[in-house]
Amino acid sequence: MAEWIGIGRRARRCYGFDEIALVPGAQTVNPNEVDATFEIAGRKFKVPILAAAMDGVVDVKFAVEMSRLGGIAVLNLDGVQTRYENPDNVLEEIAAATPHKATELMQSIYTKPIKEKLVSKRVSEIKRKKGTAVVSCIPAHAEKFAKLAIDSGADMFVVQSTVTTTRHVAKEYKSLDLFKFCKTVKIPVVLGNCVTYETTLELMETGAAALLIGIGPGAACTTRGVLGIGVPQVTATVDAAGARDFYFKRTGRYVSIITDGGMNRGGDICKAFASGADAVMIGSSFARAKEAPGRGYHWGMATSHMNLPRGTRIYVGATGTLKDILFGPAKVDDGSQNLMGALKTSMGSLGASNIKEMHDVEIIIAPSIQTEGKIFQVGQRVGMGK
Repeated sequence: MAEWIGIGRRARRCYGFDEIALVPGAQTVNPNEVDATFEIAGRKFKVPILAAAMDGVVDVKFAVEMSRLGGIAVLNLDGVQTRYENPDNVLEEIAAATPHKATELMQSIYTKPIKEKLVSKRVSEIKRKKGTAVVSCIPAHAEKFAKLAIDSGADMFVVQSTVTTTRHVAKEYKSLDLFKFCKTVKIPVVLGNCVTYETTLELMETGAAALLIGIGPGAACTTRGVLGIGVPQVTATVDAAGARDFYFKRTGRYVSIITDGGMNRGGDICKAFASGADAVMIGSSFARAKEAPGRGYHWGMATSHMNLPRGTRIYVGATGTLKDILFGPAKVDDGSQNLMGALKTSMGSLGASNIKEMHDVEIIIAPSIQTEGKIFQVGQRVGMGK
């Protein structure tokens, strides 16, 4: 499987969404009759597409609206929502900054300390408006913030960093014991991020309800350029799904795989499910919703790092409501709206009645899938040519 890349060194070929295609089978299903629900820790959600814990994507209002539509939006407890009483003023300032000054401004904005009372307040605001409260933070804040969030009624807790393992080595500080954390926290825990079979398997042993798969594929993330690390999302998802299935066979406990990042069209999302994902997490597509707090801008979680930013602010625009993006009707031609319609239509065309059946559809390597016959779209910069 691996190829020689030089004397004594081999590397295996890995694949991203643009390099594969899905093959219809002998059966088709009415798209209106497929089951696209997502289950985590015994709870079902109508929408298997999670909104990422990014400040330009999710605030309290967005989380409540996403809940109303049947999905999950993750609120970032390390961001402006917990640093500022009125984050709207700060978000307006970020949106107004020039590209040259944006990162420097965010580095300054994110130096303000997190206020613990705002952690509790934001969770309470979501619950008071009958939303599903799912919150996220880095490992260093997990123990403290989890207690505050749970006491305020949080439904799920996400511990997220660029690369997460069960064997983090550090002398400078005490690392989070993920086994102890998942055992003591009384609500479902999601851990991320990882991309390999071995690490996925080890993280499942902690007792986590789900894992986030993906390092550096996000539209606003520069980790792959800055650090040179990452695995294309198709291969990362296939490997993680293999670990999930092995773990389930061995223990009888099913741990959901959530492909995180690298998808901005319906087709990418469909390919993620075919690669083995139980759900997906996206940021840039939701940042384009009129309800998103970023005012048409989107930035990575590590953009504000004081010494080594691994993200940037990008302009994605506001193209429609959250309902348009999830359920349509689509008003754009690039596949970035009516994502649920795209998923269900793809499932029907592939003969998959539910998400688990999507895991078994045929995948082919197809590097020309994005360009074959699309010369006019490319030349006119419409549809798949954008």
